[in-house]
Amino acid sequence: MLNKIIRYSITHKLVIGLLTLALIITGIYSLNQLPVDAVPDITNNQVQVITNSPTLAAQEVERLITFPIEITMATIPQIDEIRSFSRFGLSVVTIVFEEDVNVYWA
Repeated sequence: MLNKIIRYSITHKLVIGLLTLALIITGIYSLNQLPVDAVPDITNNQVQVITNSPTLAAQEVERLITFPIEITMATIPQIDEIRSFSRFGLSVVTIVFEEDVNVYWA
């Protein structure tokens, strides 16, 4: 049976070529109709508060900037967790919200 298919393909090159072209066109059309996102967003709802203070040491940044921001943000409802780190002149506080929170509200 495989020999018959191969023999038919060799003797009827135009039919096979047209069927292959039709298959390629159908594939391209189907690819354009797919509602596929290029990069799905799998991150959680989070907001980062980045503060720059170039004259303060890491301990002062933690005491004067990072800690008050953490305490203030802890009162916001529907927070999952709060992470932070302080470096020389830089404070980054990450506030992670629950999954059902609207992104624009967060």
